[in-house]
Amino acid sequence: MKAVLPDSKIPKRWYNILPDLPEPLEPPLDPETGEPMEPEKLLRIFAAELVKQEMSNERYIEIPKKVRELYAKIGRPTPLFRATNLEKALGTPARIYFKYEGATVTGSHKINTALAQAYYAKEQGIERLVTETGAGQWGTALSLAGALLGLKVRVYMARASYRQKPYRKTIMRLYGAEIYPSPSDRTEIGRKFLAQDPNHPGGLGIAISEAIEDVLRDEKARYALGSVLNHVLMHQTVIGLETKEQMKEFEEPDVIIGCVGGGSNFAGLAYPFVKDVLDGKADYEFIAVEPKAAPTMTRGVYKYDYGDSGGYTPKMKMHTLGHTYYVPPIHAGGLRYHGLAPTLSVLINHGIVKPIAYHQNEVFQAAELFAKTEGIIPAPESAHAIKGAIDRALKAKEEGKEEVILFNLSGHGFLDLGGYEDYLDGKLEDYEPDYFPALELP
Repeated sequence: MKAVLPDSKIPKRWYNILPDLPEPLEPPLDPETGEPMEPEKLLRIFAAELVKQEMSNERYIEIPKKVRELYAKIGRPTPLFRATNLEKALGTPARIYFKYEGATVTGSHKINTALAQAYYAKEQGIERLVTETGAGQWGTALSLAGALLGLKVRVYMARASYRQKPYRKTIMRLYGAEIYPSPSDRTEIGRKFLAQDPNHPGGLGIAISEAIEDVLRDEKARYALGSVLNHVLMHQTVIGLETKEQMKEFEEPDVIIGCVGGGSNFAGLAYPFVKDVLDGKADYEFIAVEPKAAPTMTRGVYKYDYGDSGGYTPKMKMHTLGHTYYVPPIHAGGLRYHGLAPTLSVLINHGIVKPIAYHQNEVFQAAELFAKTEGIIPAPESAHAIKGAIDRALKAKEEGKEEVILFNLSGHGFLDLGGYEDYLDGKLEDYEPDYFPALELP
């Protein structure tokens, strides 16, 4: 069972949650002065239209025609499936649906914002985009967006994933991008971390610092971010807007689930549904799933912190483990982040979104069952959502309760087979911190 929309149903507007949040976001703070950040300072880092979108209180923002055309070219609208074989294997009365973002040409949801960011950069006359990537999905997406729109792209990839997923960097190079393992010897912050540990596994926080330092050396370059900030999450709402149309062919969901690193794929599916809850029109339940190795939502503190490890970004009020937290080298590289989207942090604080965390071995076990029953090998990041959906379906079985579960399968795992081989050979380690530096934040 599946629902496929025609190209004409690609959303014409993104949904911006800012005007609907239960409380306004705290302002980002200038890392130099500690005062609220002036938008003008952000213009040296981001494309101007993205800065405008980041601060906008317009509920809906029009998607440019060119971006919608590119969405169709890369595989939007993506399909919605019912996981009937998984339901049978679990013996559950629950009905499980998933939105499959792995159907895009780059294999994940990341292309949704990559195309938008590259489009606005091109319109502004920017020549090069620089970014970070964890598992490589975001770097791949931005590399293709640059190729399609005529922009140079440079990617700093967390060193652990650079080693674990070698063919990700091959794809980025095929799309014309430069790629470097992070920490690298190309930046001051990279050299600092390498001096501390020549085999440092890196992480998204360090890669973000390197990308920003790189951008600040080149007037024709700007930074592109793969998650966390509001404009990024807003671009991803095409996922949920499409899904709402597709679910009309089936039924209303009771619970909506997604994995979380910075928050973009979760927000992409959930935020259009969250709007209905905030408007008092629905009572959906939202579950955000993270790794126990980076338990930002379940164990982090809600304080001002840097979005990167080097302290280059504005400080944001968010759930954080501390920007110097050493994230263990789990295979879900896209979830190896110390912070969280400020908008998602607010929703958690108000009890609208409920976070849970899992170890990577139990996540890979869920992924194995999903592959055997539904045929799709999920990305390790997306497998966290699958684990959440399976546990929820088993709970429904215990309670003898019919329930409609919807989750976002944010990407495929065809380039994560090294992680699956480690799992099958019993070599995966589970990590859980005893201490994280956010405990010492003021």
